[in-house]
Amino acid sequence: MAHSHSHSAHGHGAGHYHAPADFGRAFAIGVVLNSAFVLIEATYGFLSGSMALVADAGHNLSDVLSLLLAWAAATAAKRPASGRFTYGFKSSTILAALANAGLLLVAIGAILFETIRRFAEPAAVEGTTMIVVAGIGIVINAGTAMLFMRGRHDDLNIRGAFLHMAADALVSLGVVIAGVAILLTGANWVDPLTSLAIVAVIGWGTWGLLKDSVKMGLLAVPDRIAEEDVRGYLGQLAGVEAIHDLHIWPMSTTETALTAHLVMPGGHPGDAFLHRIAHELEHKFGIGHATVQVETEADAHCADCT
Repeated sequence: MAHSHSHSAHGHGAGHYHAPADFGRAFAIGVVLNSAFVLIEATYGFLSGSMALVADAGHNLSDVLSLLLAWAAATAAKRPASGRFTYGFKSSTILAALANAGLLLVAIGAILFETIRRFAEPAAVEGTTMIVVAGIGIVINAGTAMLFMRGRHDDLNIRGAFLHMAADALVSLGVVIAGVAILLTGANWVDPLTSLAIVAVIGWGTWGLLKDSVKMGLLAVPDRIAEEDVRGYLGQLAGVEAIHDLHIWPMSTTETALTAHLVMPGGHPGDAFLHRIAHELEHKFGIGHATVQVETEADAHCADCT
């Protein structure tokens, strides 16, 4: 259950969430399985001459690094606050999401370069090897994705892990289909063409992750929260004449903070009022860290207030 506290001397109230769900075991399993599969897929990719397998192995390697980054950030986010880091290390999850998007962009560039070279210099490909290895990939990636399914709606880090794994399962399915096509037609150009399709899938997922993580890094109001709705809620509270300095921003990939100044000419309404605001901001809007300052004069705020 969430709890709140207020500092009546300053008219502040705050509400807090519990820490995000622990996915440590899911991260550990995902890292071990995917690390082993990267070695297998890359080895057989080079032995069979399949650029599609090599491309998928490169993507899986970036996924392993992404899982490690997300895992480290999730662990750091649980560390307590200190005199220097008064919010703790919660925002490390945002940095990890940004880093993961960057890793994916690097992987896309490397895979695309080699794929274009393969179009210019086609190589013989063993379709059967493609089918078997990619089939194993479907099982591993789909199984790993399931480990993160329950947290994909609440945490950008977990959503990133889930999307990476789910996309990899679909990509592996594409490699299986390409292997069948090569066996049936002998057309080796199907392999680099499949690699291009893999790049497109990775690129699509990367764009969404990059866009969301950049917005969080710039402290944008989370997409699930409408600033005007929060302003409207605060404005209709009894005794509130005006609102200024309303700011809403992500503290991490799971927690949101708010500060606001409420102009209340009738005076400070008491701690119960602040506790109720904290409770309703958390349950109506998912804002777990709220600081509300009460003022009695409309012209008391500074020149740059919003």
